[in-house]
Amino acid sequence: MMQAGAPTGFETVLAPGAQRRGYWRALLAHRSLFYHLAARDLRVRYKQTLLGLAWGLFRPLLSTGAFTLVFGMLGGFPTIGQTAYPIVVFCATLPWQLFATGVLHGSVSLTMNASLVTRVYFPRLLLPLSALINGLVDFAVGLVLLLIVLILVGQPPTWRLVTIPAFALLALTFSLGLGLWLSALNVRYRDFGYLAPFLLQLGFFLSPVGFLSTTVPEHWRVAYGLNPMVGAIDGFRWALLDPSGPLDLGVLAASVAVAIVTLVSGLAYFRRAELSFADRI
Repeated sequence: MMQAGAPTGFETVLAPGAQRRGYWRALLAHRSLFYHLAARDLRVRYKQTLLGLAWGLFRPLLSTGAFTLVFGMLGGFPTIGQTAYPIVVFCATLPWQLFATGVLHGSVSLTMNASLVTRVYFPRLLLPLSALINGLVDFAVGLVLLLIVLILVGQPPTWRLVTIPAFALLALTFSLGLGLWLSALNVRYRDFGYLAPFLLQLGFFLSPVGFLSTTVPEHWRVAYGLNPMVGAIDGFRWALLDPSGPLDLGVLAASVAVAIVTLVSGLAYFRRAELSFADRI
């Protein structure tokens, strides 16, 4: 129905599925919102803190200290060459924290922004994507500290350092995939918001953070690599600690494959469920 005084000579056609076809263009068009959401989360996280970004080091340092006491000093777990056990653990904690922070924040990204989801349209994928930024900032701070420590102890990184972004991408891929699954499921079943921390705690001890993957029997290592964080952590140690031995390409391939499947399936489920987020949340 046309209102009085409305301009004539043109018409607007809303084709079925147009929103779906233009989704990725809309995602790019809303990039300024992505920057705003990421910056807001960082401000809220470190607002009125004395240490600021240094708090990003608290969790990996605490984990390193606990593993060093229990597994390094009491358990006598093996290390890499002459590298001190705390450095071996801290090197593994960095990719784990990058992964875990993205999953933890991503799983509640929709419910924590319910008022935004119900009031205005934007690609909801921006919310779990922006949740990755917190982990990236903590990761960057921790990596700089680790590099300084390696130089001070006389073990400067080699050319392998250039592969760090690839292993960080593996951790982020798996993190985003799980974050998409959990965030979409959490809209319908709030149980998944409570389940995420438990799963991360379980995964922390099942991943080779406090020990080396070489302690796993050889015939089980590829199956163990179905946990993508195994490939990411092994890759970090290979890239930063020398001599760390050759990288097990079979384990790495299994980790990459599972991470990609998790991301693709998570994205497909998230996109299907996205149409009902505003009604269910």
